[in-house]
Amino acid sequence: MVRIGLVGIGFMGMIHYLASRKVKGARVTAICSRDEAKLAGDWRGIRGNFGPAGEVMDLAGVKTYRRFEELIADPEIDLIDLCTPTSAHPGPAIQALQAGKHVLVEKPIALAMADADAMVAAAKKAGKLLMVAQVLPFVAEYAFAARAIRDKSYGKLLGGHFKRIISKPDWSAAVGDDAATGGPAIDLHVHDTHFIRLIAGMPRQVFSSGRVDGDAVTYLTTSYGYGPGGPALTCSSGALAMKARPFVHGFEIYLEKATLVYEGGTCPLTVLHADGQVEKPTFPAGDDGTGAFTLELQAAVDGVVAGQEPDLLSGQLARDALVLCHKECEAVKSGAIVEL
Repeated sequence: MVRIGLVGIGFMGMIHYLASRKVKGARVTAICSRDEAKLAGDWRGIRGNFGPAGEVMDLAGVKTYRRFEELIADPEIDLIDLCTPTSAHPGPAIQALQAGKHVLVEKPIALAMADADAMVAAAKKAGKLLMVAQVLPFVAEYAFAARAIRDKSYGKLLGGHFKRIISKPDWSAAVGDDAATGGPAIDLHVHDTHFIRLIAGMPRQVFSSGRVDGDAVTYLTTSYGYGPGGPALTCSSGALAMKARPFVHGFEIYLEKATLVYEGGTCPLTVLHADGQVEKPTFPAGDDGTGAFTLELQAAVDGVVAGQEPDLLSGQLARDALVLCHKECEAVKSGAIVEL
């Protein structure tokens, strides 16, 4: 049994807790928060842009800690699940690794590339797993696309466009704080850069145009340069939509023998075959919004049991996704092609 210590009881912390209840071979045995009401199980004030609303949780049998140092000193904790704001990822993650704990940290891995590098190095030195909860590859439609591309089920990846657009977030003070999250071009767009890095590798260069509010890039469209023979990929991401359309993501992916089309809420995943046939893959019935997170946490738990980093949760892969976000922001602000 892998024993999980959950740190940070905000929206993502609640989602991880709910998801963990369906994970095999693990359970949350301790939580850490500075909020006395949350430690007592009153999570009714938590809300987000998907999933269930907060409720009163039965925390019987779950240890409660107010200080992070006490949690990581607990010998009965195997895995620290870090769901704090991104600005508070590096220090606690490194402390937990040094204390001999495996770590799963919510995306993005960090705000600064130097911090991401320090976290990856700390895991290597400690001989522990640093896993980053980039959930998108566990979402059914994206998992299907990733498998098809990696297995070459429909031939080589030729090109594609991805999008992830939200209205300005207002469901918590932290998520709307660019200093704490990096703004939409990091906190939101890192889903896309992680997936693009996963399916196509690291591009040679990026060119981006977009919108800057204050110091934060709030919307961008990027072209990824892979050189001759490489795929032609683009992505649009940011917080520019009206509240009547609070969230949309999707893709149109061009392969040698098929086109994959998907837009959440409007167009189910569709495979357009070279012979003209149209296929609509089916997936298990919907859940409370935590299904992909359960798969993500299961992968983390299985990694701890096996002592091997799951490739979809790789710290290095998450670090590369952050690099792409920063390079794209640089391109938006400079108006120039940025080399990687």
